[in-house]
Amino acid sequence: MRSTAQTLVAVWGIGGVLVILAVSVWRLAERTMGLDLATLGPVHWVFEAFWLVFMLYTEAWRGFHKQFSPRVVQRALELPNRPLLIIGAPLVCMGLFYATRKRLIIARGLVVGIVALVLIIRQVPDPWRQLVDLGVTVGLGAGTLSLAWFALRAAMGRPPGVEPDFPAN
Repeated sequence: MRSTAQTLVAVWGIGGVLVILAVSVWRLAERTMGLDLATLGPVHWVFEAFWLVFMLYTEAWRGFHKQFSPRVVQRALELPNRPLLIIGAPLVCMGLFYATRKRLIIARGLVVGIVALVLIIRQVPDPWRQLVDLGVTVGLGAGTLSLAWFALRAAMGRPPGVEPDFPAN
């Protein structure tokens, strides 16, 4: 039986990650709103069809649903009762702190890779940048829903049951 304090910490951890993701989805979605569909040619439509399928499979399904989302929820449920970990619970749940060496390398490497890709994509002219952003928005939005799904299941007594990748000590 979880205490109220443990539940609040889990809500803070998962909720914080959901807010980070939702803000990212919102900002990307705003960027794609300026896309003028009337100016797109067949090459743009073919690219976008493939890009959407690719992002839904790689980002939403394989990245979020199979890896990130269940681990965030499991880490939130098992977060040790230590003040600094509780304060930074969203970042801890994402595996950026207080994790195995492998998890730290993966999580931090992803952040660096994502930042690098954002900087590169910013140089791409419209409408291509907007098309890329649309695919990322859909993938990230579906991934955010995946995290909410795992959180809801955990709230109903069905935690993911994956390894949280906390350090051994």
